[in-house]
Amino acid sequence: MARKDMAIAARRRLSRRAFLRAAAQGLAALAALSGCGAPNDEEIPTAPPARSSTPPPTASPTPPPAPTAPPTASLEARIGQMLLVGFRGPAVTPSDTIVRDIAERHLGGVVLFDYDVPSGRPLRNVQSPEQLQALVATLHEAAEEPLLVAVDQEGGHVSRLNERHGFPATMPAEHLGRLGDLQVTHDQAGSMAATLAGMGINLNLAPVVDLRLNPENPIIARYERAFSADPEVVAAQALAFIAAHHEQGVLTTLKHFPGHGSSQGDSHLGLVDVTHTWSRVELEPYARIIAAGAADAVMTAHVFNANLDPECPATLSPATITGLLRGELGYDGVVISDDMQMGAIAQQYGFEEAIRRAIAAGVDILAFSNNLAYDEAIATRAVAAIVGLVRSGAISEARIGESYQRIRRLKSRLRAG
Repeated sequence: MARKDMAIAARRRLSRRAFLRAAAQGLAALAALSGCGAPNDEEIPTAPPARSSTPPPTASPTPPPAPTAPPTASLEARIGQMLLVGFRGPAVTPSDTIVRDIAERHLGGVVLFDYDVPSGRPLRNVQSPEQLQALVATLHEAAEEPLLVAVDQEGGHVSRLNERHGFPATMPAEHLGRLGDLQVTHDQAGSMAATLAGMGINLNLAPVVDLRLNPENPIIARYERAFSADPEVVAAQALAFIAAHHEQGVLTTLKHFPGHGSSQGDSHLGLVDVTHTWSRVELEPYARIIAAGAADAVMTAHVFNANLDPECPATLSPATITGLLRGELGYDGVVISDDMQMGAIAQQYGFEEAIRRAIAAGVDILAFSNNLAYDEAIATRAVAAIVGLVRSGAISEARIGESYQRIRRLKSRLRAG
C-alpha cells in the first residue's frame, strides 16, 4: 500500500515515514506486552483447546483492603500508582527489587508472564498453581495500597496461565463468537476468572474488542483473538466475558484502542499504520460497553492513524485518548498504555519524552512489561522522570492527581465479588 510522506518540522517531532521506519527496528516481535501480548510459536496448540475445566483447587487469598478516604499521599507515591511493571522470577523475597518498588516506591501494579523474551527462557513468573499463588501473595503483602496484579488471559492462544503449567484449558475468543452462545461465553470466562481470582490476580488484560475486519491480520485474526467482525457480536460477547469476571471480583481491560483488527501488520514488529484500513465501526464495541457502565480499563495501541492524529500514535495522542475516548465516547475510567519500552516509542521519542507525551495525552497507567529488554530499575527511573517533569512544569501536579483518583476508584472495586 502506498504511503505519503508527512513532514513534521517542529523540533522533536517525527514524520510519519520516519516514525514507521524507526518502528520497524523495534524488538517487540514476541509475547512481551501486557495487553498486546502475542503467543510464541511454541505456545500455539496443535488443536483448539477443550472447553474449560474446573480451576485447580486452591484456597482464595485474602483480598487486599479497599481504599478508604483519599490519604495525603506524596507526589512520589501518587506517581508510583501510575506504573504497571513486569519483573523476573517465580518467587520473590523482601530484598528483591520488585518488592522494594512496591513497598518503598508505592508501585501500583505488576504484570505477570510465563515466558521471558530477552533470555528466551520458558520460565518467567508462572510455573504451577501453587507456586503462582505464593508469588502473588508475597506481592500483595508488600503493598500498602491495593496492588493491581495483571495478566494476559484472553483464552486460547494468548493465555499466560495455560495447560503446560497445570491450569485449565481455555477457548479462544473467535471460537466463542462463532458459537454465538452468551451462556457458554459466560461459563468459559467465569472458569477463567475463578482461576485468576484463586491465584490472587485481580486484573485481566482482556477482553480483546478488536473487530475481525481483516481475516489475514497477523496478530489478531491469526491467533483467533477477536470474537467477530460484527461490532454487536463483539460487544455482546465482551459484556458476557466482563460480567463473569466481575462475579469473581476480577477487573478487565478493553483492548486495543482505537482498534487493531483492520490492520495489515503486527504492532509487535513496529508501529502499524491503520490510516487507510481503520473505520469508525471499530469504536462501536467501546461505545456500547462504556454506555453499559462495564468498562473497567481501556488499553491503547501503538497504531498510527493520520485521520485521528497526523503526528502521534494512539498511546501518545491527546486527540485519540482525551478527545475521542474521553470526550466523544464519554469514558472517565483508567487508561493503560501499551508497552512504553517498545522500540517504536522509547527509541524514537526517548524515555522521558515518551512518558511526558503519554501522560499529556490522557494515559493513567504506564505499562513497562520489562519483557522486551530487561531493566531492573525501570520503576525507579520512571518515577524519577515523572517527578522531574512535574517539578519542571512540563506536567502539572493536577494532571497526576487526575490519574491517581481514577486509579483509586478502580482499586476501590477490587473487593467486589
